[in-house]
Amino acid sequence: MRRVTLFVNGSARNGKVVAVYGTLSDLLSVASNKLGIKATSVYNGKGGLIDDIALIRDDDVLFVCEGEPFIDPQTDGRAQEELTGSHTDWLTLNVGGRYFTTTRSTLVNKEPDSMLAHMFKDKDAWGNKQDPRGAFLIDRSPEYFEPILNYLRHGQLIVNDGINLLGSPALFVGVLEEARFFGIDSLIEHLEVAIKNSQPAEDHSPISRKEFVRFLLATPTKSELRCQGLNFSGADLSRLDLRYINFKMANLSRCNLAHANLCCANLERADLSGSVLDCANLQGVKMLCSNAEGASLKGCNFEDPSGLKANLEGKFLLGVDMEGSQMTGINLRVATLKNAKLKNCNLRGATLAGTDLENCDLSGCDLQEANLRGSNVKGAIFEEMLTPLHMSQSVR
Repeated sequence: MRRVTLFVNGSARNGKVVAVYGTLSDLLSVASNKLGIKATSVYNGKGGLIDDIALIRDDDVLFVCEGEPFIDPQTDGRAQEELTGSHTDWLTLNVGGRYFTTTRSTLVNKEPDSMLAHMFKDKDAWGNKQDPRGAFLIDRSPEYFEPILNYLRHGQLIVNDGINLLGSPALFVGVLEEARFFGIDSLIEHLEVAIKNSQPAEDHSPISRKEFVRFLLATPTKSELRCQGLNFSGADLSRLDLRYINFKMANLSRCNLAHANLCCANLERADLSGSVLDCANLQGVKMLCSNAEGASLKGCNFEDPSGLKANLEGKFLLGVDMEGSQMTGINLRVATLKNAKLKNCNLRGATLAGTDLENCDLSGCDLQEANLRGSNVKGAIFEEMLTPLHMSQSVR
């Protein structure tokens, strides 16, 4: 059995005597364990690369490296940590006032093209500044730097309890920005994927009555509450004071708005399909091009004593039930009211020009001075009218 003495490349100290057996790969494995490095090649004392274990003789002195060129330990008497190109010496970093101790190989081998690798690959080439304790100064956040150093050590992202995606996402984003600063490309990709996967799914669940009442109570009475585009589908908003609120393009389908005060509210292009607005106060409401198909608006008040007219121009009211509503002066121009129930409504002075009133029940309505020019009254019921409907009101 042969035995040899192994040294780290460029060093003549702390050698290890090992037995030679098996293949060259077996020897490199033993060298890695004994010397604490990732051995990839072996040189003899004259710098010759050994590529066959049969070339090794008993009591040879061999130098093991991690892939760097051969360094003759006798060309420079300095200690191993001062040898140019040595990657296994220990060093201390002062990052933002916090000290980290690691090896040069940790900073160089994992990401050879990163800023840290360039800073510590060749000694003094970067001109690193040191504090009085000899630690290399790096003016960065230690909290963000620690996960990066752990990644270079283990190849895995290791974080403590204070840095996690759900509890402190800002900290995790800080680690990502630090990785970008140092050019740790593989970690950047890992962090971007992890952050993306950790984002909660978009919450499109409807806003409940309890949540909305909390918003109302937190809003000054003179401030306009912006609810544009929000989802209230199926919510119970009955009997609430909703004056002047902006519900433009909001989803109010199947909502209970009975007896609610919607005076001067903006419901433009809102979805009110299937909702209940019985006895709601709709004075001066803006419902331009909104959808109220199948909604119930029994006994609603659209009439504003101050003269402000409700605007339902272009509104989709297919099959709506508006029986007994007060709609003096309302604007229903080019609205769709096909099959709607308008029995006993007050439509005095209403604008119904171009409105689709096909098969509507207008029994008992007050249509005095109402403008029905160009409207579609095919199949409409005009029984028990409170005032006569003049031809001039409906001619095209």
